[in-house]
Amino acid sequence: GPAQLTAKVILKEETIEGSLFCILFIMSILILNLYKHEIDKHKELINKISTEKMKVENRLFDSEQYIGITNVQIQEIKYIFNSIDKFPETKDDLKKAFSFFGERVIGIVNSNWVLFRIIDINTQRTNYDHFVTRQGFSCSYPHVSNKMVIEKQPILPFIYVNSNARNLNILVSCIMPIDKISNDQRIFVQAIINEITKLFVILNSLYYKKENKIFIEDIPDKK
Repeated sequence: GPAQLTAKVILKEETIEGSLFCILFIMSILILNLYKHEIDKHKELINKISTEKMKVENRLFDSEQYIGITNVQIQEIKYIFNSIDKFPETKDDLKKAFSFFGERVIGIVNSNWVLFRIIDINTQRTNYDHFVTRQGFSCSYPHVSNKMVIEKQPILPFIYVNSNARNLNILVSCIMPIDKISNDQRIFVQAIINEITKLFVILNSLYYKKENKIFIEDIPDKK
């Protein structure tokens, strides 16, 4: 009868609505999962961008520090080459020059002291050495083997840089109580040693020309 027909239509509609509801529910779950996946991807991208940003900021900070240190080194090097307007002629002049160089090295490598030593390669005798300490710092004179310096053997806890002139009978060494030295600092110290070598060779040529040898006791006192 009409009542049964109506009941069937209502049941069919409810079945269709239920099926549609199930389909929509499943689609909603799929869409939510898709959004969640996209959100996770964006979060991961944001984290990656933040990490890269921090890396760039750190590199920028390191670059600024490096540029600052480099500028200080350049100014120090300019100061060194522009400050020596005449060559040492006496023991007092030589000591002042070595003290000047020592203060420059201490400022750059952040050392408490520096020892300059000029060694006769043939006899391994010390021709001259000069010990410079940071202002306000005191310590005993360090004992360093000339033989080990010439042979470039490790002398812990010190670091030293040697002159690289191969056609001289002398070796100039700069000895410092530090753990490590950067390449830039080594270049700076090498420049200092080159200047010391030039000064000593000039003294040698001015006063004595026998076998490229000169000793501190041979240099005249201050006039």
